Amino acid sequence: MSLLVLVLAVGAACCLGSGFVLQQNVARHAPLGDFLSPRLLLDLVRVPRWLAGIGLMVCGMALGAAALGHGELSLVEPLLATNLLFALALSRHQSGQPVGRQGWAGLALLAGGVTAFIVAGEPRGGDAVTDPVRHWLFIGVMVGGALLLTAYAKRSRLGAGPVLLALAAGLLYGVQDALTRVSAQRFAADGWTGLVTAWQPYGVLVLGVAGLVLVQSAFETAPLRMSLPALTAAQPLAGIACGVGFLGDRLRADAGALAWEGGGLAAVVAGAVLLGLHPAMPGGAQAPRQGRGELRDKPHRTRRIPTASQL
Repeated sequence: MSLLVLVLAVGAACCLGSGFVLQQNVARHAPLGDFLSPRLLLDLVRVPRWLAGIGLMVCGMALGAAALGHGELSLVEPLLATNLLFALALSRHQSGQPVGRQGWAGLALLAGGVTAFIVAGEPRGGDAVTDPVRHWLFIGVMVGGALLLTAYAKRSRLGAGPVLLALAAGLLYGVQDALTRVSAQRFAADGWTGLVTAWQPYGVLVLGVAGLVLVQSAFETAPLRMSLPALTAAQPLAGIACGVGFLGDRLRADAGALAWEGGGLAAVVAGAVLLGLHPAMPGGAQAPRQGRGELRDKPHRTRRIPTASQL
């Protein structure tokens, strides 16, 4: 693993984690009637703090794209999962909560899991699969899974919905990372002409917007501790699957290596859950006194997004 890839990926994780916290600080005040609607973005874009969070996320995506241009998807994705560490650091600063045993345990599991997966798997590049059927099979499974999760989330927007939306967004972001790597390779090989004439860059934009709506809807309806762990866990798993499935990434496949790789990914997921459930993570929207059932029945009894001065 090159130092450049490490710096770029960790820098991307820092920007993403900080951006998610700022976005959720604002999105939790958004009108419930905008749930899973592009109108949600139109409401949020008027708030400077949310724009700052989006700016950080864009910076993180740019750094992540640069990392993907120099390293394998199976290497970069686990490093991006460390965004939760930076989200916790900012949330702790805002709330004043101590890290405590839960925070340190989550940090150890996440960092240790990422290290174990990278050291055991030794991700390296290979020849990308040229069969388009295999490309579309993996992409179709991920996107189809995201659509199913979103459909179930609509039925339970204040129950399991936020977690399902975050899982769906994680699947889309994993595919987006894979297409970002393909786009970077096309640009390196054929320049701007090759980039703008390929479909992958446009797929990156579509998946990015769709994922953004899903994430903001999850942030709108639940505390960050419910949605961010699912997002952080799903994205690297989807990205690694795409990397190995059709981008030609190679991992060690002997029994010992596979055991450490599986254990590392399990530790990443466990660490993400522990950090995401930390008390320092921002709380969600407060349901009105009439109860959640009535809130679902009357989604336009809304909460107002605060102005910059109120934040």
